[in-house]
Amino acid sequence: MARQMIRAGQRLPEREYRPGTVQLFLYNAAIWNAHRIHYDLPYAQQCEGHPALLVDGPLQGDWLTQLVYDWMEEGDELLSFQYSNRRAGYLGDVLTAVGEVITVEGGQVTLALRLANQAGQVITQASASVRLAHAQ
Repeated sequence: MARQMIRAGQRLPEREYRPGTVQLFLYNAAIWNAHRIHYDLPYAQQCEGHPALLVDGPLQGDWLTQLVYDWMEEGDELLSFQYSNRRAGYLGDVLTAVGEVITVEGGQVTLALRLANQAGQVITQASASVRLAHAQ
């Protein structure tokens, strides 16, 4: 099946995330992150003043990267990806990953991405550049 023509302003399919304690624990174990704010609620609240366990910044970046990979087609190549965490995400938040095509030039697409909480606050911003397998 042929790819639909990609144009600036097009949106990527959204993804919703509801992180849980097991996911946070396993993610931190996998990346060898022992910071207790991600798995020890009494510590996060009493020692660091957070209302709940924190969702890792790298996990938020991984979710936005996955949004791009899910949008890409076979043969496309992710050329660059960068993200910046802007505010904390907490266990219990409903986080939505969204993206938009910013430019399409010579078979290369630039994307703007963001992860927002249920209040609509952007907690992570990102950008990516993708080389399309078949130039349009």
